[in-house]
Amino acid sequence: MKSTKRIYVISFVCVLMFLCASGCAGRRGLYGHINPSSDVTQAFEKYEVKPDLNYYIYGRDLYPDAIIGIDKRYTLITKMWKKRKFTTDTMKALVLNMQAKAMDRDIIIVRGFNIFDEEGNDIGDWYSIHHPMTSVKRIEDNQLIIWTR
Repeated sequence: MKSTKRIYVISFVCVLMFLCASGCAGRRGLYGHINPSSDVTQAFEKYEVKPDLNYYIYGRDLYPDAIIGIDKRYTLITKMWKKRKFTTDTMKALVLNMQAKAMDRDIIIVRGFNIFDEEGNDIGDWYSIHHPMTSVKRIEDNQLIIWTR
């Protein structure tokens, strides 16, 4: 009888762990995320400046570690991301500088990502030297916070 009870308890715990790992049976997560995107990579490497995005850099002004473009419907609340006006020439210079910086660090690829909020909405583009650990949080009035580690 004790072993049957233990099997039920173990089964219940396993089902509970599965539900929590899968987003508690369909609930959206608390944070957004980024996903690698060849389309975003190509757009940055063609120095495309999208008119519906506001651009920000992370890192040094001439040799940033990352560039993000956030949909203009959102406001990025930040101290670490620096808002910049982008032209094709600005984009070209920064992308080429990032690629040179990556080569100096023996990093083979600079990659683009789609940025998603916690509901799965595509809210922007990300281009960086490495695959960052990041959290995206939409707060009141279409404001965003994006952390990177």
